Amino acid sequence: MLLRQEMNKSLYTGLGASHFALLFALWALLAYGHLVPASLLPAPDQVFHTAREMAGDGSLLKHALVSTFRVGAGFIISSVLAVPLGILMGTWKWAVAFFEPMFGFIRYMPASAFIPLFILWLGLGEPEKIMVIFWGTFFQQVLMVMDVTKNVPHDLIEVSYTLGAKGYSVFRRVIIPASLPGIVDTLRITFGWAWTYLVVAEIVGASSGLGYAIMHAARFGQTGRIFVCIATIGLLGMLTDFLFKFIYHVSFSYLRRGK
Repeated sequence: MLLRQEMNKSLYTGLGASHFALLFALWALLAYGHLVPASLLPAPDQVFHTAREMAGDGSLLKHALVSTFRVGAGFIISSVLAVPLGILMGTWKWAVAFFEPMFGFIRYMPASAFIPLFILWLGLGEPEKIMVIFWGTFFQQVLMVMDVTKNVPHDLIEVSYTLGAKGYSVFRRVIIPASLPGIVDTLRITFGWAWTYLVVAEIVGASSGLGYAIMHAARFGQTGRIFVCIATIGLLGMLTDFLFKFIYHVSFSYLRRGK
């Protein structure tokens, strides 16, 4: 097969499904073959039974809605600030010189290290949890949007100037439209990162949410509940990923037609 060659859609889907099937088969082998104690690795039917119980009593939906709100709020606030700033840095050198050194420094600091400060500044309510997700997403997001904007072909900009376009017109009519597909893809990737900070955000002072449910179940040795909550986070993450892929496909289908 040639590098980057297009693949039949059914084959592509089948390969993805086979990965899940192999993982499930390995899980079943380890659990039903008693190769791993049930206290560490519950069997699939036990996890499904726990999922039905949590869905039946409404706890799973409650925790999922709370966590989705926290992740969504942190991500939206981050995106509203990061996208314009990233475009600015990708367009003008003075913005890169001013912002990038500090952002490059901060992005290596784990968001969990700031939790004590966020508690002192914001208390134990929702703002503190949203801030953890925002902090873990924002700096990476800015730099990724900056890179997308910087990668707009310079020839395209030069042609615009040759045809008589002025500075702001080039920015508005060339740089931003050319950057949008990459920015949407960046948002898709960073939304996945936002979900990875959920458990960290809900470790302290939470009484609901999937991260809280995971930590609570761990204290009582309820491994099945841990599996259900982790799987729920994965499913919610996949749904948001599919949503961004749909937005990309609808908004930028002309890119595929142009190939």
